[in-house]
Amino acid sequence: MSKVFLDEKYIPDRWYNILADLPMPMDPPISPFTGKPVTFDEMKALFPPQLIEQEMSTQRWIDIPEKVMEVMRLWRPTPLIRAERFEKALGVKSKIYFKYEGTSPAGSHKPNTAVAQAYYNKINGINRLTTETGAGQWGSALSVACKMLEMQCRVFMVKVSFNQKPYRKSFMRMFDAEVIPSPSEFTNAGREILKQNPESNGSLGLAISEAVEEAAGRDDTNYALGSVLNHVVLHQTVIGLETKKQFELINDYPDKIFASCGGGSNFGGIAIPFIKDKLEGKDVEAIAVEPASCPTLTKGRFAYDYGDVAKLTPIMKMYTLGHDFEPPAIHAGGLRYHGESPIVSHLYHEGIIDAQNVHQSDIFKYGIMFAQTEGIVPAPESAHAIAAAAMEAENNMEEGKEKSILFCLSGHGFFDMSAYDAYFDGKLEDYEYPEEAIRKSLENLPNV
Repeated sequence: MSKVFLDEKYIPDRWYNILADLPMPMDPPISPFTGKPVTFDEMKALFPPQLIEQEMSTQRWIDIPEKVMEVMRLWRPTPLIRAERFEKALGVKSKIYFKYEGTSPAGSHKPNTAVAQAYYNKINGINRLTTETGAGQWGSALSVACKMLEMQCRVFMVKVSFNQKPYRKSFMRMFDAEVIPSPSEFTNAGREILKQNPESNGSLGLAISEAVEEAAGRDDTNYALGSVLNHVVLHQTVIGLETKKQFELINDYPDKIFASCGGGSNFGGIAIPFIKDKLEGKDVEAIAVEPASCPTLTKGRFAYDYGDVAKLTPIMKMYTLGHDFEPPAIHAGGLRYHGESPIVSHLYHEGIIDAQNVHQSDIFKYGIMFAQTEGIVPAPESAHAIAAAAMEAENNMEEGKEKSILFCLSGHGFFDMSAYDAYFDGKLEDYEYPEEAIRKSLENLPNV
């Protein structure tokens, strides 16, 4: 029987900002319009002042507003669970723990930042937000947050996921969000791509362009995003802070931490509080897990690049496959982003964290085994971490080692059953993005 560890009295009341403790400072984001570091005033077209301050802050601890805490108490703290039945099925001796974020209203870790972003916009008189979503988890989270705070929400959903995951669209509509497949006819960015390729599957980079374009063009609307930027990663550190407290309850500590990584908020959320310990001398490894078909960290380049296709967002120093990269239609839609969080990129570049990529066949094989033993159907994105953790435990067995392994189960997969059907029916193929295609995409990086 798997064991659940939960301290019902502890919910973090402060976010941890790793920018205060980095051994080497990060390179600043560059304005696509001036070619100089982005200013506070430039960012005001999209974000409220509190989020801009958090984006630029080097303050170690930042208080969580009580109104945000009040909403988060609907699902926090989330459980830390030892997956003993999964361990037995694998035949390993290592202890495998997972932090389960699927208990939130949207079924993933995304509301941790959605509520905070909606709150800061609301207190600044903004009652309408626009955003993008890949697999639909972020769009679901923001639609819930906006409804709770009596705000309007428009979501540009990457077209391939819009078609693959119809019930994500239904979920967002339940909370009165407007859901539009991207590329769309609503924006210049969308119309331009449709002109070039009417059958485009879309990408997160393009959906971001559409959402940013609309927000920048309306005084009553701001932009919100579910990953990549510093303030989003900051809000997600509640995951790792809770997990550290839960490990104290059982007198254990993880040797290795795995989390799926697309834009970086899930990985950063669980890993960064432990990376603080690593920077202070603790022996712990954090590994970001990404798809072999979208290998941003493992095969991308550390360089300045646009965060979106239309070049409307700041130019950020990050690992990237190129802003015009259009990934294949893999089922882990939340991981189909060309770039990576500047914070996660910086940590990887400095050798503080590690990264690996895995194939679809492995993530579904281990994801199904996990569901059959632990009773939770994982989102395909989360199953990347499951696969990496399982393979680590199996390697430890071969080497005669026993370790404590932690992964973040960032969301459930109840809206992703079509992906599992495709696996059962033998319709999923492993796909490794060609080196030549990556090289070609990287030719168009900005000259910064």
